Amino acid sequence: MTARTPELKQLIASYKKIKPAITKRLNEFGPVHKAPDDHIFGELCFCLMTANANALKCDEALKDLKKSGCHINGSIGHVRSKIKGRVRFHNRKASYIVGARNLFKSGRRIDMKARIDHEDVIATRDWLVDNVKGIGYKEASHFLRNIGLGQDIAILDRHILKNLARHGVIHKIPDSVGSRKIYIDIEDKMRAFSESIGIPLEHLDLLFWSIQTGFIFK
Repeated sequence: MTARTPELKQLIASYKKIKPAITKRLNEFGPVHKAPDDHIFGELCFCLMTANANALKCDEALKDLKKSGCHINGSIGHVRSKIKGRVRFHNRKASYIVGARNLFKSGRRIDMKARIDHEDVIATRDWLVDNVKGIGYKEASHFLRNIGLGQDIAILDRHILKNLARHGVIHKIPDSVGSRKIYIDIEDKMRAFSESIGIPLEHLDLLFWSIQTGFIFK
């Protein structure tokens, strides 16, 4: 049983206040994995861009990519021109986007759904990390959550790790969560913590993010 410290009591109180907003946002993610493959691929592009970058600016860049369609059909140069100035490491990330497009391309179309196993999200995440250049466990988890398959996985970004350390779930913030062993270990600890305080894992993720940023996003 997790001790109810003043900080933990505040966390639970905050959750009660914004639970409806968190539920609404997660419900919006829910059906995305059933959307057209081009739309699902757009969510992957977003997650490829967000590493060490501002999520809001990456979302703006994604809207421009979708409007022009160059993430589906454009060259690396076209993609770069749409994300430059808003996405850090734009040269590298433009290459990642086009590389991912080539990986998922089947004839003239993109086939994302063939690679997504709804029954085994963990295996899907492992496959994404192993095969999509620019995707680590955090980005793969983010992508799966954003298409409605993140019920039992964690997005261990700096906001989440900071709050896990604050509540004693982890002793310190690791230098990197890039290895599968480290990521799974912290994810398991976060899952156990969520169960002990009665806040679902995917809710806790957005709760921590909103505490750090002041709003619920994606």
